[in-house]
Amino acid sequence: MLRVSVFAFLLSAALPAAAQPQRLPPDPSPPEAGRVLDSLEVALRSTYVFPDRAESIVEALRAAERAGAYATAATPEALADALTHDLVEASGDLHFFVGVDTAWVADYYDRDAQRDAIRREEQAFEERSNHGFRGAEVLAGNVGYLRFDYFGDPDFAHETAAAAMRFVRNADALIFDLRYNNGGVLEMGQFLASYLFSPDEDQLLFAYYYNGGGGRVERGQWVLPSVPGRRMPDVPVVVLTSSVSFSSAEWFAFALQKLGRATVVGQRTAGGSHPVTRVPLDARFFLQVPFGEVRNPVDDEGFEGVGVAPDVEAPSHRALDVAHRLLLQQAAERGDEEAAWALPAVEARLDPPADAEAILRRAVGRYEGRELRLEDGALMYRWRDRLTLRLTPLTATVFAAEGTDAYRVRLVLDAGVVTGLERVFPDGSATRYRKLHDPE
Repeated sequence: MLRVSVFAFLLSAALPAAAQPQRLPPDPSPPEAGRVLDSLEVALRSTYVFPDRAESIVEALRAAERAGAYATAATPEALADALTHDLVEASGDLHFFVGVDTAWVADYYDRDAQRDAIRREEQAFEERSNHGFRGAEVLAGNVGYLRFDYFGDPDFAHETAAAAMRFVRNADALIFDLRYNNGGVLEMGQFLASYLFSPDEDQLLFAYYYNGGGGRVERGQWVLPSVPGRRMPDVPVVVLTSSVSFSSAEWFAFALQKLGRATVVGQRTAGGSHPVTRVPLDARFFLQVPFGEVRNPVDDEGFEGVGVAPDVEAPSHRALDVAHRLLLQQAAERGDEEAAWALPAVEARLDPPADAEAILRRAVGRYEGRELRLEDGALMYRWRDRLTLRLTPLTATVFAAEGTDAYRVRLVLDAGVVTGLERVFPDGSATRYRKLHDPE
């Protein structure tokens, strides 16, 4: 079965090493740009998802050649970089990539004999990178969080992906972090999305076609009838995106957004929606070329060149906190006391209390059985010289205690003067400790 790979070569520095073309020593003779262009034209006409556009793309490259744009390319790598730039410019498709990799080209022509070895190398890479999964956590307020930076091949990643979904199966809400996800195998998106729908009704996730076997092949990816572990069809879902999110990551966000199953929070994505494949151009060069088109199941549209627009815009570095706050607010409005308790800490990260240093200084002093002191610019809570925890201001009078959400510390004020502190608990109860004296 074809694996629909829409991996990104948009930012090659961010790619796994195994996905990048091999850098060869400089060639002593300049590459023949005309010969490479001849092969590239054939590849475009036979493989590109829009063969009717091949002529205008090739003409743009030929014009650049006539203008001497490739004459200064003294190495294969320099020519490949120049062709990649002009292909993207002429087509507007960020998936195009020309690379140099003699080993890959040789393996391509010997791929039947090398198939097992290639698959072993792919599996080894995926295992070393944990199949793209970088984080699994349950955030405050019982919000599940999963970060993965590429969509692994389900043949290798199935067990890890299932384990990640099992880890968050008891969460009241779920965040998929795709801010740094460059794409991968779309079937992994199908597998993960299947957890978010009931199996009782057929649900199309992606519809796509590709050029293969001398003709056009049309397929659809549906919610799987069975997944290991518990489904989460009624759990609120947020997908985080950034300008780096690409290809399969975009499709995962786009389909769930279109189906009304997820809220997208973050930035507009890169806008690369086409499945890609590699074809050799000669013994050194290969072309990564879009060979298919994916469509969403609601209005048959894509996002090629324009990206996926978020429902809630947020800078990528703040998107997680924005999403966490959104989910906690929704839960608190439904009467969830745990979410309401967790919400101030997230709000404080997004909007820290003004003049935090003055707040810390005001809190310093000895209290009944405990002490608040400043150490290296941080407020430390000390109890009988046995326990020391750092406090973080949430408001002008309320502090979160390091490592626990079981209580918070609140200053007691009388006419603006601190007269005590309280340990405040989620049920609203509090234990008060009188302030004995200020520090000398």
